Amino acid sequence: MGVEEEWRSKAGPWARATLPDGQELDVVVTSRHRSRDGAWWYECEAILPARHEAADGATKPTGAPTPISVQAERIAPIPGEEYSTLPTEGAVAGRQWVLQKIHQYSEDSPSRRLHRRDCWQAQDSHTRITTQEAVELCADRKVMICDVCRPDRALRH
Repeated sequence: MGVEEEWRSKAGPWARATLPDGQELDVVVTSRHRSRDGAWWYECEAILPARHEAADGATKPTGAPTPISVQAERIAPIPGEEYSTLPTEGAVAGRQWVLQKIHQYSEDSPSRRLHRRDCWQAQDSHTRITTQEAVELCADRKVMICDVCRPDRALRH
């Protein structure tokens, strides 16, 4: 079994990636990821040439999986490959709200602040959440509502 056949049998589906310089390369797709700005990326492994040196010093050419990230627009599916089981991160619809961790000055003070996703005040460590989660958090006394973007106003509708 050749290197490509071995990876093909063990790894995820293959796809054709267009590199920034226009070259095309077949890659193993390991997952999909939506970045914080909403863009989709495919996490892949490119099988690149490598040198393997055995314990006795003999060397031979081989292929080595090398992690790369590729913009979704630059990935083309290959007919016959199955993509439905790929791990997908950030795909939950409606993640328009940000829950920011804030310094808690006393045990009774809020430890988090709710913002709209595009609020300039949500700068520090934060997590994007769904609309349903945001609605529930509006009623939580341990969550402060941002007084700049006022997500509570939009969530009442």
